[in-house]
Amino acid sequence: MSDQRRRRVREAWDAVADDYARMRNPDGPDAALLDELVADLPDDATVLDVGCGDGARTLANLPADTLGLDFSRVQLGLARERIADAPLLQGDMTALPVADDSADAVTAYHSVFHVPHEEHPAVYREFARVLRPGGRLLLTVGRGSGNSTASDWLRSGHPMFWSTPGRATTLDQLRDAGFEVVWERLVDDPLGSEALFVLAELSG
Repeated sequence: MSDQRRRRVREAWDAVADDYARMRNPDGPDAALLDELVADLPDDATVLDVGCGDGARTLANLPADTLGLDFSRVQLGLARERIADAPLLQGDMTALPVADDSADAVTAYHSVFHVPHEEHPAVYREFARVLRPGGRLLLTVGRGSGNSTASDWLRSGHPMFWSTPGRATTLDQLRDAGFEVVWERLVDDPLGSEALFVLAELSG
């Protein structure tokens, strides 16, 4: 991602943080997927939540010591207000500031498709790098193909960028990064539509 596009995405998330948090129902089918994920993890599991946002929908439903990572400092500030004890880190998912083989699960809700799709394979390799063998990845997958930009997203005055190569290519990219797809599900999106979620397991 170019530095300019990276800055614009970060500025847009900073600008819409409060409105986005207010518009999203913190419960719902996609939040329930986290309960299923946690139920299959060891009691002492380490989880990395990539694109944690304000934390209400993901961090709040994950183990207490889950590391929340986000590109937006404002979003991390909201997460700190809601979940005071959660470890939080600002970072870029294309180069995670996390050690190799350090997580039992990675979650990435509505986050990967804000990275240009040509960089998605690098993101999935990063997820594989930080996961232990057999680790789980739960993420939102874009169903369409291409790039789009909302010029005034959520009336923030800032553009928001989306990019996805489509479902089939994404599944191939996950397999190339060493993941085996366990299931795919369409569930309600927090802003009122439907989103495709994929659970994958790291081979080995």
